Amino acid sequence: MSQIETPDVAVIGGGPAGLIAAETLSGAGLSVAVFERMPTFGRKFLMAGRGGLNLTHSEDFERFVGRYGAAADRLRPMLEAFAPPDLVAWAEGLGQPTFVGTSGRVFPKTLKASPLLRAWIARLEAQGVALNLRAEWTGWNGEGDLVFVTPEGERRVRPRATILALGGASWARLGSDGAWGGRLEARDAAVAPFRPANVGFTVDWSPLFRERFAGAPLKNVALSFEGTTSRGDALAAGYGLEGGAVYALSAALRDAIAARGSARLVIDLRPDLPEAQLTARLSKPRGGQSMSSWLRKAVHLSPVEIALLREAHGVSLPVAPDALAGAIKAAPIVLTGTQGLERAISAAGGLTFDSLDGLGLRGAPGVFAAGEMLDWEAPTGGYLLQACFATGVAAARAVMAYLER
Repeated sequence: MSQIETPDVAVIGGGPAGLIAAETLSGAGLSVAVFERMPTFGRKFLMAGRGGLNLTHSEDFERFVGRYGAAADRLRPMLEAFAPPDLVAWAEGLGQPTFVGTSGRVFPKTLKASPLLRAWIARLEAQGVALNLRAEWTGWNGEGDLVFVTPEGERRVRPRATILALGGASWARLGSDGAWGGRLEARDAAVAPFRPANVGFTVDWSPLFRERFAGAPLKNVALSFEGTTSRGDALAAGYGLEGGAVYALSAALRDAIAARGSARLVIDLRPDLPEAQLTARLSKPRGGQSMSSWLRKAVHLSPVEIALLREAHGVSLPVAPDALAGAIKAAPIVLTGTQGLERAISAAGGLTFDSLDGLGLRGAPGVFAAGEMLDWEAPTGGYLLQACFATGVAAARAVMAYLER
């Protein structure tokens, strides 16, 4: 039988939530062992870095907290305790200066995740954290020990406290597949079903649009759904629509489609131009130009934007300047489906807050949870990483208070 290992704290999961928890605990003098079932740490963190590693956002804090929707009140104290400026200071403390982009998003100046992750791992090693890769947690045995399957065989760990940072259910190939749900349900915890978040939506494009414009960007548009508007960029995918402006509305769109079978998204292709100004531009003599040529020259619509107008309003667009301006300002697109978890950037669902006392698992003293495995969701823009870090720090502090008791 394998020897029982006895660190003060075992952290299961080597993503941002688990690693920041390990850093916080080891910095306080506790012995910490991190267990990650993949061959490397921070695989989703590195994947996020391919787009520039959006660490957090610089917007007003109240607006920031509101991005977490139904979970905002639960997350608020954790986001206050480890706020966006704290995350920026942490990154800069690892030698990675940051900058604020034009959209208010915060990035490392390198626009890469790998230098930050390397410096982070070096700090953890210097603080004495035992870093274990290819160690898959299979649950607890009859004695209450954590059991791991590794290439060297079974390992049993009996810590004074445990932090679970097991991830959600998006990007399963990077390690977060939600397979841990049954182990916690066996401990009387409730796990809300995982649903795709920050995901694209199906549109029944015409064959011509799909063939010609799949992959074409829609720059600086405004998307509106049921009174909420999102500004930014989108992408006309072969299956439908995706991109940051879409993701900001994805929770409401997903839920509407689940309830009603479709959702009507309205696109303003020129949000910076008032309708009266558009009408004035379109009132100038058109001459013998085709409608497409006229729209390109008069209001600088791109080919994909003109094609989207026809998808929304029909091939024959209005001729009257005011009606045409109105069509540009409000192009309705019907979304008929939500892409699955395999295409989602993140996931909704997970371990419910009602299963927790703070971040401690009810009925399992000394077991705490953090990160994407908790039941919250947020749009892209730095909100996902910020909450992972904040809940990781909060779980570590909860462990320290538990051990002191």
